[in-house]
Amino acid sequence: MAKILYVTANPKPIETSFSLQLGESFLKEYQQHSPNDTIERLDLYKEDIPFIDALVLGAWGKVAQNENLNEEELRVLGRMTELLDQFISADKIVFVTPMWNLSYPPMLKAYIDNIVIAGKTFKYTEQGPVGLLSGKRVMHVQGRGGIYSEGPATAFEFTDKYLRSIMAFIGINDYEHIYVEGIAAAPDKSKEIFTAAEERAKKAAVDFARDHQRA
Repeated sequence: MAKILYVTANPKPIETSFSLQLGESFLKEYQQHSPNDTIERLDLYKEDIPFIDALVLGAWGKVAQNENLNEEELRVLGRMTELLDQFISADKIVFVTPMWNLSYPPMLKAYIDNIVIAGKTFKYTEQGPVGLLSGKRVMHVQGRGGIYSEGPATAFEFTDKYLRSIMAFIGINDYEHIYVEGIAAAPDKSKEIFTAAEERAKKAAVDFARDHQRA
C-alpha cells in the first residue's frame, strides 16, 4: 500500500479549472487501480504555507547560533517541518498546477521552498549537491492556456522544466508530466481538447498505480 500526496496549487473552484478537472480524472482512475493506497490532499491555497521571509531567515540564523526562538518563530518553523515531513513520508506525489504568466502560482514556489532543505532532501558533498529522495515517483498534472509543447512558445515553457529539475535536485528522477493545453487559444475546441487530455491522463494513471519504478 502506497501513500499518495496530492498537491493542488489553484484557488479556482474545480468547475472553472481545467488543471483541477484533469487532476481529479487522473486521481479517480488511479484509485480504481490502486484502491488500497492512501490519498492525502494538500491544497496550497487553503493550508498554511510559510514563505521564506525575514522572520524565517532570522529564525534560521538563531538556530545556527543555538539561540532561543520566540513563539512565532517556533510556530512557523514547526509548520515548515510538518510540510517537509509530510512530503518525505509520501511514496508518490501528484502536483496539479496551472501556468500563470509563464510561471507558477506563488504558493507552489513557497511550498517548494519548504521541501528543498539541505540535510533533509539533499546534501552538499565534495562532488556537489546530491538528492536524498530517490525511490519516489512524481506526476505533474498541468493546465496551460496556450500551446507550449510544440511551436514557437516552447522556449517559454518554464514551469514543467523547473519542477522536473527541482525534483531531480532532491533525488526524484521518476517523473512524468501530463497536461491539457490550448483551450484559451481555441475555446471553440475546448471539449475536444480536454477529452483527449483526459484520455491521456487516465492511461498515465494506470501506469502510475503500478508498483514499479520507471527506468
